[in-house]
Amino acid sequence: MIGGEQAVQNNYWMENSIDSAEDVSNVADLDKEDKLEVLSLLPPYEGKSILELGAGTGRFTGDLAQKADQVIALDFVEDLINKNESINGHYKNIKFLCADATSPDLDISEGSVDLIFSNLLLMYLSDEEVKELAQRMVKWLKVGGHIFFRETCFHPSGDSKQKLDPAHYREPTFYSEVFKECQPTDGSGNSFKLSLVGFKCISAYVKHKKDQNQICWIWEKVNADYDGGFQRFLDTVQYKSNSILRYERTFGPGFVSTGGIDTTKEFVAMLDLKPGQKVLDVGCGIGGGDFYMAQEFGVYVVGIDLSINMIAIALERANGLNCTVEFEVADCTTITYPDNTFDVIYSRDTILHIQDKPALFRSFYKWLKPGGKVLISDYCKSAGASSPEFAAYIKQRGYDLHDVKAYGQMLTDAGFVEVVAEDRTDQFIQVLQRELDKVEKEKDAFISDFSQADYDDIVGGWKAKLIRTEAGEQRWGLFIAKKN
Repeated sequence: MIGGEQAVQNNYWMENSIDSAEDVSNVADLDKEDKLEVLSLLPPYEGKSILELGAGTGRFTGDLAQKADQVIALDFVEDLINKNESINGHYKNIKFLCADATSPDLDISEGSVDLIFSNLLLMYLSDEEVKELAQRMVKWLKVGGHIFFRETCFHPSGDSKQKLDPAHYREPTFYSEVFKECQPTDGSGNSFKLSLVGFKCISAYVKHKKDQNQICWIWEKVNADYDGGFQRFLDTVQYKSNSILRYERTFGPGFVSTGGIDTTKEFVAMLDLKPGQKVLDVGCGIGGGDFYMAQEFGVYVVGIDLSINMIAIALERANGLNCTVEFEVADCTTITYPDNTFDVIYSRDTILHIQDKPALFRSFYKWLKPGGKVLISDYCKSAGASSPEFAAYIKQRGYDLHDVKAYGQMLTDAGFVEVVAEDRTDQFIQVLQRELDKVEKEKDAFISDFSQADYDDIVGGWKAKLIRTEAGEQRWGLFIAKKN
């Protein structure tokens, strides 16, 4: 912290322990769950070197020291770091350092740290300080090392108003952009950047407070030529923020899947949801279906999507809704959940991106509780060989499409029973036409809010889908199945 802001921060922390400032309401269960969850989210750090920024009185310091090779616990308030040392000084692998993380005089060797950890620190820095610190954090990391930070976004979590609150309750997009744009160069001219490993809201706050404002990020330091794979394609090509918003304009508020709220209501009605059940939404988009299920049926929804932009918008939309929905950037083909976790697994027009569907369906089966249901809508194709034009389209989009019957058989092969595989192409055509008519009717407003090129892309895309579906090549399937 610099100048007057540093004095304000120093006075604040002399009166408010870093451990109490955001542990709202002194709720023991929330405090315990929050801490365990944060620790569980960290990449493996056994035998690693850790730099803990804003260590405070040591809420996490001792836990980190139990597994790490060494921990540097750093805080700029002397009283706090002294208390930390009095609590955790018996761990001989901790170096307690009273220093300002933003100071250019802070001497941390480049490429010396495996994990940089901070909990509720960046929100107390100015925008420029966050940007400068992010660049330095990447330099301090080893290649392959990780940064974990957790911040309070949007609004405070506390139930009581503080007289002085110097925190910046930013939108999560700010932090994502700052760290994504870090590209420092080392002394040999090698360039590096950060690849996002994790981005999610803290589940404990969703459970206890119905609040998605506690958000954490995990980044990995990689060489600058790392391409980011399919996630980068989604966020820079298919699902740029502007593309998502124009899809939403077409599908309806909160939705980026066929039919918006109308098909959502129809399909969710088939699930017989009960209060307290747990739902996994694979490819949750910007959260409209999740908010609907949580608010209408009292279920707890975990929404995952590979697109960072989708989850960022979903978190913004969740702000203030007071609902039990948590969001996470995750790859459904690599994430794991304990067996028998969910009552329902729900997915709308997403699994077309997945090449190994049988493996995914086997995972779904394991994750569902006995008696649990899966409901999927997805793009399909007609049986037999596709025309060269449609085959080229599938390849260009990177889709993996099957005919409706074969799709249903994959669910059966994964162990599901009572499998229903319905060809809903006629409904798809009706919905596409209705969406197209809506956009064309609101042409001037659409172009005003977006652009002529955006309008042409949407209208052209919907007309092309209508041609493919009316020709019988592209199909739309609805699949419902049960675990015994």
